[in-house]
Order: sequence, then structure tokens, then C-alpha cells
Amino acid sequence: MITNIKIKGMGSILHPNGVAFRVWAPNADRVSVIGSFNNWNGGASPMASESNGFWYLDIPQLQAGAEYKYLIATPGKQIERIDPYAREVTHSVGNAVVHDPSFDWQGDDFAIAPWNELIIYELHVGTFNDQNNDDTSGKFSSISARLAYLKKLGINAIQVMPIGEFAGERSWGYNPAHIFSVEKAYGGPLAFKQFIKQAHSHGIAVILDVVYNHFGPSDLDLWQFDGWSEGDRGGIYFYNDDRSHTPWGETRPDYGREEVRQYIVDNILMWLGEYHIDGLRFDCTQFIRTVNGFEDRNLPDGWSLLQRINLEISQRFPGKITIAEDLQNNKWVTKDIGAGGAGFGCQWDPMFVHPIRRAVITTVDEQRSLHAVGDAITYRYNDDAFDRVIYSESHDEVANGQARVPQEISPNNPKDWYAQKRSTLAAAMIFTAPGIPMLFQGQEFLESGWFRDTVPVDWEQRHEFFGIVRLYRDLIRLRRNLDGFSRGLSGQFTQVFHLNENQKMIAFHRWEQGGEKDDVVVVANFANEPRYNYILGLPAEGFWALRFNSDWQGYSNIFGNFPSTDTRAESGGYDNFPWHGLVSIGPYSVLIFSR
Repeated sequence: MITNIKIKGMGSILHPNGVAFRVWAPNADRVSVIGSFNNWNGGASPMASESNGFWYLDIPQLQAGAEYKYLIATPGKQIERIDPYAREVTHSVGNAVVHDPSFDWQGDDFAIAPWNELIIYELHVGTFNDQNNDDTSGKFSSISARLAYLKKLGINAIQVMPIGEFAGERSWGYNPAHIFSVEKAYGGPLAFKQFIKQAHSHGIAVILDVVYNHFGPSDLDLWQFDGWSEGDRGGIYFYNDDRSHTPWGETRPDYGREEVRQYIVDNILMWLGEYHIDGLRFDCTQFIRTVNGFEDRNLPDGWSLLQRINLEISQRFPGKITIAEDLQNNKWVTKDIGAGGAGFGCQWDPMFVHPIRRAVITTVDEQRSLHAVGDAITYRYNDDAFDRVIYSESHDEVANGQARVPQEISPNNPKDWYAQKRSTLAAAMIFTAPGIPMLFQGQEFLESGWFRDTVPVDWEQRHEFFGIVRLYRDLIRLRRNLDGFSRGLSGQFTQVFHLNENQKMIAFHRWEQGGEKDDVVVVANFANEPRYNYILGLPAEGFWALRFNSDWQGYSNIFGNFPSTDTRAESGGYDNFPWHGLVSIGPYSVLIFSR
């Protein structure tokens, strides 16, 4: 029975008296709901036409767990479709499931750390802690089993690779078939909420990777959803001209259609509202704001959608972080919307990862560019040092023809001295340069090879390289100023004051306000030779305590344990400072001093 009181929302909407259904199918002649509750009978539950191509039906007494689809009648045929807004599906080519979104969030008053204090750990649910001996993937519960480890490491934010329902049982996740539904192989929506609440109880934020530059392309019921298309392209949810083309198929959403824009916005609001997600990382935004990934053919519909998304998030969920993977060195991506920017909180920074990887992977010392390292350290997009995410490994940087940093350094033995020394040299740059540091799963215990969604992280290496894990933990501790004497590492200001290209030495000063317990000096040797009594300028007179020496043998029994010590800044100008001091440093090593 249809009444004049209609339930708001899209998809299947559970309410006290039953379930309401609403779907957008503007080219349909008729639409009905078929499901386990009416024996999949197309004539049993017809929907009523609303304005602008929407269809609606309220079925009394229907409960969560019922399976259903839409039966769409077109002039030529009848087609069955999974609900685009389905919060749950049996599998990517199965049925939608009426979902109960309720969850006990009591006690979950978590707030993400200030962005200048964030340490992000990117992981893939299926391989992060997959300890099964069969073909099944890891699950949200298996990540929860490692939360205490991540907390001890110092991680305060996990970035989860996409978890929208995808084709098959294993995937990177960048082929979303149903963006509102959580991948069944990982445990589904309830397990995801349980994991988020557990992460929050450990003081760890959860940032979700989302994909809106394309959908699918496989197992995609959105394709020609209500039977209509032009040029045999995707129909109502997609561009039906050459703007549909992406590197992943002809499935770019039509950012100019209000119903499609709202579809994407609703998905974002679901993650932030229903799932208590603390932030979102947007995949390949250059293919949202441009047609071909370059600046020569902009896509204004996409740009205005990104602005709308970031404005809505800032107004409705203040404090949540949005991260763009744009990789085009475009400062407007992280400029404020009021200034004409897209309004993202920060963006992945190719201006850091590529020169730093080159610097540590290059075999011959003379071919390392310290000027490129200096530029990578000081680069910023706008007025905020933390509007970039900096890293040496990510899911992209350790696949697609590239491998983990230790493997790139020493292809035949990614555990040798060179691999350990130079990969930790890169790590020290990540945690001392301005920006939001990010690790990729297993990086902290020298995971080698390259990333594949079928190969789990080798947790045995955590025990083999327990000293390297401690090195990462010590760097994170300094970066977060947990001992109260390294505040400058989370400060806005950086100055590379010493750069010796011939001897491959670089030193830089980090500070927030300056002074004791704030000023930090980082000294790095990118050469395979130690430096004894090396003269450096120092930004303040007096005693400088050595807080970190990456060559300490406690980090690895093959390190040299080079006898670096505290230093003292004395009068006498050097490096444009009125004071100078002497440091001794091991090969491929980093020293961190503070006052």
C-alpha cells in the first residue's frame, strides 16, 4: 500500500515499520522490487514513479537481511539490477541485501590527531595480516590483531586501501563494483565498523581510500543501468562521449549530472557518518579534474565536484582529513576553496618520493644529487608544511615495475648492509622532513619484493629485523615529540643550511617557535665514507644533544656503531650562522640533535 508519507533516502531504507526503496532510473517504463520476500516475482512489488526519474516503494514489515534486486522494464527488454546504493551484497554479481546500519558506537569519542602529528600506515586488508594457508584473503579482524603492534610502533593513523565490493575475492580494491557495500571477503560492513571502533580504542585513526575517477570496470551493474546509453557507452551514471575514457576503462562517472554527483557525495557522507571514518584518501584526482590526467584538457564538472565534496566535509565533519593522490605538482589541489582551490587537506607528494628514492637506490655515490634531496626536504605546495604526505613506499611505488626500496637497492640480497643502511636513510628523511609521514605495510621490517594482492606480508621478518623496527619506532617517537625535546620536527619551519654535493653531506634545521626543546638539527651522510670532526654551522650556541644515530648497532648487528656524540656550538661563523660545531657521522647515516 502506497501512502503519502514517504521515507527519505536512496536504496533500501530500513525503518520501524518495514523497508522503503528508492532508485533512480529515468529511462525505465516500469520498475519493481524483486526478492526473497516475494519469490522474485516481478509483478508483486511495483514501484511508483516520482519526479525526475526516481521510483519509490514502501514494503511494510520487511526486515533486514532480505535479498533483493530491481527489475527494470524498458521498451526492448526487462533487466535485473543490483541497487546502486546497496549497503551490502551477497557478492559482486549476486543480490543486494537489506542492511541494518545500526551499530553500538558508545564510547567512541575519538578525534584524529592534529595533522602535523599524524603518522600514517598504509595497508591492504587482504595481505596485511593474512595468515591463512588457503586462498582466502585477510580480514578486518586480522588487522585488529595487529593494532597493539602498530600502536607500539607509534602509528596513529591507518590508511586502508579501498574496501568497496570488487570483482572476485582478491584485488587491490581499485576496481569498485559497488561503492556503498563493504567487501564480503574482508568481513563485510559490521566487521569494518568493529575494526574502526577497535582502532579508535588504540588511539589510531582510520583513513579510507576511495575511488571516484572510474567505477568497475567489471561486475558493474551501474553500466547501462536503466537500459539507456549513447554510442553503446555506460548510460546514466557515466559520460557517454570521449570524456568516459580513463586508463581503467570507459567508466568515468558523469560529474555533470546532479544525480551522479549526489551519488558520490552520499557515499562520502556514509563513510564519515555511519562508519566514523576519520578521513578519506581520493585515488587519482587528476582523472577527476581533467579528461586525460594532464592540464591541457580540464574537466570543470570534476573540479567543481571536488570543491563541493571538500566544502561539505569541512562544514559537516570538521577535523576530518581529505588527501588527494594527484601527483601533478598542482598547488591548487590543496588551496582553500575560497581562493579557488579544490580544498583538500593535503596531497601525496611526488616532489619528495621520487628524488628520495633515487638518492638511496642510486648505486654510485657520485651520481646522487644532494641538491635534489634538499629540494625534496623543503618543498611545499602552499603556506602549510603539512599539506603534503611524504613517503618512500606506497602501494604504487612498490609495484607497477618497481619494488620495495631494499629490493631496488640490492636486487640480489635485499637484506644486505647497503639495503639496510640506505633504506633507513630514506626512512629518516621521511620522519624529519616537513610533511605528513607515511609508511607502507611491512616497510618497518624491510619487506622486500613488490606488492601483490596474493602475497601476504612476511611477519617473520619483524623478528629477524627487530632492530630496524626499533629504528622506525625511535624515529616516530622523535617525530611526534613524545619525549618533549624534538618539537621542531612537527613544526612549520625548515632550513637546509648545509649542502656539500662533493662529500654528499646535508644538514637542516627544523623548528616551530625555536629555542630549547624545539630546535632540531638533522645531519645526513649520503656517502659510503664516514666523516670525522666535520664542521657545521649551528642555529644556536651551546650544547646540542645527540638524540638519534641511525648507525647504532642496536638497530642492526651489521651496522658500524659509529661513535657519533653530542656536540657543542661555539662562536665562529659558519653556514651563515654565528656558531659552529663538529660532528662525526658514519656512512649512509643520519644524526638528529636537539637542545
